[in-house]
Amino acid sequence: MNVSQIHFESDLPRGAFRTGVSLHGHTLHSQEKLDFIYRLAKQFTPLRVALERGEDRYRRTHGAMLDLSRAWWTPPLSAYDAWKLETSHITDRFGLAPLVSLSDHDNIDGPILLQHREECRPAPVSVEWTVPYGGTFFHLGIHNMPVESARATMEDLAAFTAQTSTVPLADLLRSLAANRETLIIFNHPNWDENHIGEDRHRAAARQFSATYKQYLHAFELNGLRPWSENHSVIDLARQFSKPVISGGDRHGLEPNTILNLSKAGSFPEFVDEIREGYSHVVLTQRYMEPLAMRLLENVEDVLRNYENHVFGPHWSDRAFYLCDDGVARSLRVMWKEAPLAVRVFTQGVNLLRHPRFKHAFRMAFAKRQEVVL
Repeated sequence: MNVSQIHFESDLPRGAFRTGVSLHGHTLHSQEKLDFIYRLAKQFTPLRVALERGEDRYRRTHGAMLDLSRAWWTPPLSAYDAWKLETSHITDRFGLAPLVSLSDHDNIDGPILLQHREECRPAPVSVEWTVPYGGTFFHLGIHNMPVESARATMEDLAAFTAQTSTVPLADLLRSLAANRETLIIFNHPNWDENHIGEDRHRAAARQFSATYKQYLHAFELNGLRPWSENHSVIDLARQFSKPVISGGDRHGLEPNTILNLSKAGSFPEFVDEIREGYSHVVLTQRYMEPLAMRLLENVEDVLRNYENHVFGPHWSDRAFYLCDDGVARSLRVMWKEAPLAVRVFTQGVNLLRHPRFKHAFRMAFAKRQEVVL
């Protein structure tokens, strides 16, 4: 059975649902790679010049080559703050009981920490698992792993990601799917995140889906991807007779803009609905806003100061580099003073906080996303 329905926020049937479900939100436990800067530098000359100067400066200071594949930034919110943001959004905006599943990149520390708070205990232990495949990689949302075995399971998944595992992918997926309360979602399947070429990536996604379809329960409509791509995911899901499901992919302070609606009273009951093929997705008004503007505002969230943040108040306290001695150090520690190009970029993003400039940016990105079902 596959009964996926997509609703607009303005047309929600009143009283038809009991809960709002927020899936795929990130916390400070996610490591977001910085090596994408290499790809951008090939396209933008000022960035390429700044990168070359930064590499030269690093070589002079540290006597080694700069390797951005060893660098990452972290989202600003703690697991508890992310959980509160999502629960409040569902309660205040929709008047529904909230179910929130946070899923960091290859890390379950956030959901495990939530288990120590009584109010958060119903929140599942979930992860966004990186799966190398066919010259690229995919992300699978693994939601509601058994708490008592989650650490051991994560070790197995991490070994596969690092390509040190001897366990076949099919066996790992079979073991995960064997628990009827666990949900496996193919996150943003048509996003060519590794930049191997869109046609090649989508062919790999179809092949992956065909090979492992018995273990995939739904395909994600992603809140930070354009509708044209999400619409192609609907076609992919139909091809394999699977429901589509929401995934906000929140990294900053904006709550997830695509949610699920459910009659379930608990996360395991929601999992059962999706496994049976019933999924109600709601596109919020915020999702319709210009995506470029939303992404800029997400960057602003990452670069702003947070006085009580556990890593430190400045954004460079929350970005790290794995040094040759095996120690991860923040950019704040390594730089002492940020390079000029970085200071210029961050100051430019900070202009978004001023109403006059914010209005100008909104006018520049005035075209809202056109969603046609």
